[in-house]
Amino acid sequence: MVGIVGYGAHVPSYRIKVEEIAKVWGDDPVALSRGLVVNEKSVPSADEDTVTIAVTAARYALARAGIDPKKIGAVYVGSESHPYAVKPSATIVAEAVGASPELTAADLEFACKAGTAGIQMSMGLVDSGMMEYALAIGADTSQGAPGDALEYTASAGGAAYIIGKENTIADINATYSYTTDTPDFYRREGQDYPSHGGRFTGEPAYFKHVLSAAKGLFEKTGTSAEDYDHACFHQPNGKFYLRAGKILGFNSDQLKYGLLTPNIGNTYSGAVPLGLSNILDHAEPGDEIFVVSYGSGAGSDGFTITVTDEITEKRDLAPKTQEIIDNKKYVDYAVYAKYKGKIKM
Repeated sequence: MVGIVGYGAHVPSYRIKVEEIAKVWGDDPVALSRGLVVNEKSVPSADEDTVTIAVTAARYALARAGIDPKKIGAVYVGSESHPYAVKPSATIVAEAVGASPELTAADLEFACKAGTAGIQMSMGLVDSGMMEYALAIGADTSQGAPGDALEYTASAGGAAYIIGKENTIADINATYSYTTDTPDFYRREGQDYPSHGGRFTGEPAYFKHVLSAAKGLFEKTGTSAEDYDHACFHQPNGKFYLRAGKILGFNSDQLKYGLLTPNIGNTYSGAVPLGLSNILDHAEPGDEIFVVSYGSGAGSDGFTITVTDEITEKRDLAPKTQEIIDNKKYVDYAVYAKYKGKIKM
């Protein structure tokens, strides 16, 4: 059985509240918070980017896994905000965590689901026997144009997963993907900010893919929502997350630990990996987890996961997701704009 041997999360400590952004653009903060189910979001500082987030998360994953990093045979970093257009993030991460140069490494991009794509790739490589361990990371410092709706949600954060066969803390039982060419969100080379299809990003983009992947996974495994203790979906905002869960038959107790967007915003490639890390922080041995990611363009990856007895011994070996989120400091719009490069010299 292939599964998660170690996991780690990281979210920048700076936050900006929805009302602070709304004050600049003259929007109604109460209506925005209720409509998006987002209260505040994380902000990367001047020296934080996708790579620094990925390295920190990977080090926490290694601390929980308790393995020699030189046994890692692959490193994948999924993101749509790699700091270099031509220069891999994965090589920096691999060397920073002490992995052997005798490995394969690559950057992945599929909007917000590049991290889960990395997990699937890692599963295949480990299950085939090509390598003992593989490291998959989803991390982003996402962009939103000044005054655009995305500015209220686009944030920063990520999580890392070491995939292996021995001493797993959670076994991955099945995976299923659903993908079409649906251009709901895109950013061309050289553009600072992405374009999006407004309400089109809900239907037929997000909901079609998330629900199709979830129903396909239910059919593949012969299960339904009531068979799971926890569920996590991609969360561009809290509203989409909760609606998808309700349509599929999940209740609020099953959904609560996976939903982080209200307090950190949409971390894009880090969204589902972070939601899953928080679930693992709270899950008990034997708990069943249902996970579906989403990436614009568009596609979803689904997983069913069973927590093992190892979780009780390993999860306290690194900072927990909520502890990281709770370590925060608020900034105003001017500081936020400076750190996000919105002020052009």
